[in-house]
Amino acid sequence: MLLLNASGCLDAVTAPEVACSLDAFVTKTVTPEPRDGNAPVRIAETDYGMLNAIGLANPGRGTFIAQTLPQLRELGVSVWVSVGGFCVRDYVETCAQLDDVTIELNLSCPNVDEAPESAAEIVAACREVTANPLYAKVSPHSWDMGETVRAIEAAGADGISMINTLRGVALDGRLQPKLARASGGYSGPALKPVALAAVMAARRATELPIVGMGGVQSGRDALELIACGATHVALGTVLFADHDAPQRVRAELLEEATRAGFARADDAYCTALETVAKLAN
Repeated sequence: MLLLNASGCLDAVTAPEVACSLDAFVTKTVTPEPRDGNAPVRIAETDYGMLNAIGLANPGRGTFIAQTLPQLRELGVSVWVSVGGFCVRDYVETCAQLDDVTIELNLSCPNVDEAPESAAEIVAACREVTANPLYAKVSPHSWDMGETVRAIEAAGADGISMINTLRGVALDGRLQPKLARASGGYSGPALKPVALAAVMAARRATELPIVGMGGVQSGRDALELIACGATHVALGTVLFADHDAPQRVRAELLEEATRAGFARADDAYCTALETVAKLAN
């Protein structure tokens, strides 16, 4: 099992020690042109998590490849590049210019207009131009996660990342939206049941590696994702408040696995899914 960060939840350049405590670092989403992102206010706390409407702020593909990526390679940790866009060509052109990285296609950002092409179409087009490992990050809003995952796999993906944030709104004391654009991506502890259900549905549909994320605060949370079928686990919102989370979660994960009767955390893989399969039969 690899322990990663969720895209956008950690800046490895300003916090290299945190990035190096992970097994792989996932970049903020890179788009072809520089983006300032959405106007503030674009982050708001809620009772059980946070909302963000950053809007894919990033320096653009050219600056990222020329300046940021070389800095990240110096950290000595595997680099995953989150690639975004607003049409299939945006994704394809960026993927074609990346070498010796894992690519995570951001197909589900709730804070910008999505590409008109389907997730499978984008994956298929990117598969034609890159031999890099290709993961697809999917939305939790899909009514049939199994169908979505099967289509992505057939298009040539090497793995699935799930889930991205849910769309949400928070109001202030004047009953006005806290975020300037009203809605944003909701993340935090309350997202975990949604993530568990998505991972379980995806695992029933594919044998591809799955990076599970959503509400992971502890080793127990990570173990539950593994039990539902996640191959790897990513930390998101917790990294904003606890930079020691990677080491802590690793230690807790082993403790929780032992408490559950497993020698290793990986031994808990799909145990929850096996119960569901028995019920289905």
